[in-house]
Amino acid sequence: MKRQDYTVLNQVEVSFEERKSLFICNIKRISDEKEAMDFINSIREKYKDATHNVFAYITNNGISMRYSDDGEPQGTAGPPVLEVLKREGLNDVAVVVTRYFGGILLGAGGLVRAYGASCKQGVDAAKKVKRVEGILFKLVCPYDRYGKINNYFQSRNVVIRETEFLESITMKILCIKKDFEKIHGDIIEMMNGNDIISIQEELLCFVDDNEVLMEV
Repeated sequence: MKRQDYTVLNQVEVSFEERKSLFICNIKRISDEKEAMDFINSIREKYKDATHNVFAYITNNGISMRYSDDGEPQGTAGPPVLEVLKREGLNDVAVVVTRYFGGILLGAGGLVRAYGASCKQGVDAAKKVKRVEGILFKLVCPYDRYGKINNYFQSRNVVIRETEFLESITMKILCIKKDFEKIHGDIIEMMNGNDIISIQEELLCFVDDNEVLMEV
């Protein structure tokens, strides 16, 4: 598991007004610095008429991070955005906070608060999630066992990715890795000793604060 376990689930755009200046936060989960800059440049292009397009990102387990004040007084824009990401323990996240100046100066302290608040609003809207190790597995069962098996999964912390009804029923299911052994054993018991499960892939997945598995 990566040392920086938290990221955001969704790409979102949120905005608010502070003393007639409009602040627009765009936030996205990214995998590396290139993807971060591609996202940042796309937002710059979208809002190329804005007064400022301030950005920050963190990736590579928190080792790679960068910010830009984009013309705001030094230290009043990029650093407070980056500080929100660091304080939230986020990794693999890029943020652009766009500002349309409304004619009223906010002062250094006002800028720090506004840019930080915009980023925090974006993080909250994008949903902070924890990355955990997961397993995607396939299960093939006869029709007469499907009802019992499906009811079992409805009560477990899993995501049913796919169910296919042919001669037998094939299900593809995502679970947290630490839960797999218990699930595997329970299904073998339901099938009177027959092992009908095969692992398809080990991958990173996401859970919320209550450890509930999220579909992506």
